[in-house]
Amino acid sequence: MATFVLVHGSGHGGWCWRRVVPLLTAAGHRVLTPTLTGLGDRAHLLSRSTDLDLHIADVVSVLEHERIHDAVLVGHSYGGMVVTGAADRVGHRVAHLVYLDAAIPRDGESVVDLVPHAVSSLKAGVRVVDGVELVGFPDDGPPPALGLSDPEDVAWVGSMLTPHPWATMVAPIRLTGGAAVEAIPRTVLLTPAHPGIAEDRLASARSAGRFHETGLPHDMMVTHPAETAKVLLDAVPR
Repeated sequence: MATFVLVHGSGHGGWCWRRVVPLLTAAGHRVLTPTLTGLGDRAHLLSRSTDLDLHIADVVSVLEHERIHDAVLVGHSYGGMVVTGAADRVGHRVAHLVYLDAAIPRDGESVVDLVPHAVSSLKAGVRVVDGVELVGFPDDGPPPALGLSDPEDVAWVGSMLTPHPWATMVAPIRLTGGAAVEAIPRTVLLTPAHPGIAEDRLASARSAGRFHETGLPHDMMVTHPAETAKVLLDAVPR
């Protein structure tokens, strides 16, 4: 049995894995779906101190307090920043890293550095609420980039999305683990509009043998839970 820790992307929450969790538990695995501070059901905890480091601490805390030492640590989209930081801090608790259409940062890089064009459109919509800069207001429903087409999916996700703290997008990640983090086995799955992966890292991911390019949409855990679960189950250490 493995322990999956599924970390969502910007504007989402632990709720987005709802259709994937039963498929993983049915295969005999434990699954945790933490919601990052200031988002989803923890939106009431949003403050000026909500940044990338706090989100990394959220996941580190889960790994430590749940006494996990065999985590299949999964990051979707922005969650790639978070799981990379968590693995850097408590790599001994991580057996495998999975990047689902996710940012894969190096030390000193931010989301803005990795996907400047995508983030620039978000920056144009920054609003200040209670002293916190927020982006991604779901006023007009889910953004097209999520790849949702089914009306029920659009309605569900649109009702659940929350604005995302801008500070997490501009904060550079600080990594100190070096080769130890790079040595953690990893799976990378990219959709046609994959974010945050430079060509040299694509080459490295391909050579690692656990690299998948897929036609699935960005929010694959919503639209294609079975296919998503298969990728995750294939990442379980043998």
